[in-house]
Amino acid sequence: MIKILFFAQLRELLKTSELKLDSVAPCSVSQVKQKIIALHPQWESFISGSALMASVNQELVSDDHMVQAFDEVAFFPPVTGG
Repeated sequence: MIKILFFAQLRELLKTSELKLDSVAPCSVSQVKQKIIALHPQWESFISGSALMASVNQELVSDDHMVQAFDEVAFFPPVTGG
């Protein structure tokens, strides 16, 4: 199982903050996105965007980062600061 978290505007758009995926590891962050879209095709425009940022176990990662069973994957839109 992999725990998926959604933050900020993404959470509001999807109307959920969390999702659990069974039997998907090991796979890349990109593959996790594809599995989410397969389960929720209506989310494709929000999940497939290249600007979407990801973290695995609270560490920023790229789409080719490998996800293992029991990892926590979080997705969030890019943030800016001042």
